[in-house]
Amino acid sequence: MKNFNFHNPTRILFGKGSIAELKDQVPADAKVLILYGGGSAERTGVLDQVREALAGRAILEFGGIEPNPRYATTLKAVEMIRENAVTFLLAVGGGSVIDATKFIAAAVKYDGDAWDILTSRGSVITQAVPFGSVLTLPATGSEMNSGGVITNPEKEAKLPFSSLYCYPVFSVLDPEVTYTLPSRQIANGVVDAFVHTIEQYLTYPVAARVQDGFAEALLRTLIELGPKALETPEDYDIRANLMWTATMALNGLIGAGVPQDWATHMIGHEITALNDTDHARTLAVVLPSLIDDQREAKREKLLQYASNVWNIREGSDDERIDAVIEATRGFFEQMGIKTRLGDYDVDADGINHIVSALKEHGMTALGEHNAIGPDEARRILEAAL
Repeated sequence: MKNFNFHNPTRILFGKGSIAELKDQVPADAKVLILYGGGSAERTGVLDQVREALAGRAILEFGGIEPNPRYATTLKAVEMIRENAVTFLLAVGGGSVIDATKFIAAAVKYDGDAWDILTSRGSVITQAVPFGSVLTLPATGSEMNSGGVITNPEKEAKLPFSSLYCYPVFSVLDPEVTYTLPSRQIANGVVDAFVHTIEQYLTYPVAARVQDGFAEALLRTLIELGPKALETPEDYDIRANLMWTATMALNGLIGAGVPQDWATHMIGHEITALNDTDHARTLAVVLPSLIDDQREAKREKLLQYASNVWNIREGSDDERIDAVIEATRGFFEQMGIKTRLGDYDVDADGINHIVSALKEHGMTALGEHNAIGPDEARRILEAAL
């Protein structure tokens, strides 16, 4: 196991009715800005629950944060915060809203060009406005980590950032608020959490038994409960387990002391920047092709993954690896998510664009061995057509 320094300061308030606990978590004297996405938070009554919990507080609201949150939108929120002397932010939504809130919280306190936060991957952040979240879509784990991703269509860029200053103070997780989510969003969330786990698990062995065992349990949970969540959308226990699994997949625990990949995400980000494909769907396209391409470097962990997650134990090493790649692709398809670039109107010209964007954004040494460069990325994408 590698050395690590792990700290996660986010308080989690989990369960039915937990939105009411906001009154005890948001400072009584704070001037609060509630940030949210489209109309779903209003239609489902989540915003009303938040308003009721914060009754009597000084509150402003900022809506319209997009899936794959836009840089220009975040700057409008920054301006509103500065003009109104807001002192606390509350994200109400899924990963996109929380990611945007993290960026906004840091940008308000940054004296330079906010774009620097993204081009530096967050290294220029030295402070941020405190914020919490009310999670409505389990997927990204953003409710309990310090990272985010922002999209800028004008620059054809989707860039990640991270900072110790960008952890939520608290996050509220009530599984009941997920009952009304469309099947597409549930499927996306399951696949996103699955690939988050894979990125930290499917690399090479470092004798990290706890992290491996934890990751394998998360993967098995997603495989078992993901399809059931589509069939029985108001089963509390299923939704509670999926919500907590998505949070645990990216709160730092399973990534502590182990090598990490993240090439699937970096390549996937460029597909989203190209044509605005849902983030999880880009991951479902890239991952099976990438692990096939990198099967030699990942051989030991692929065989462990086949045995411990999918119970694939018969056949030669290569046969078991072939089988587990197909099992992974089949799971994504079972969740209703297509796994080929052609399903998302990306052709050879699109691949040229994606590879050029990877070069432009400095994504030229990806993966746990820094061995996935432009040529390898092209090969992976061509195999995914």
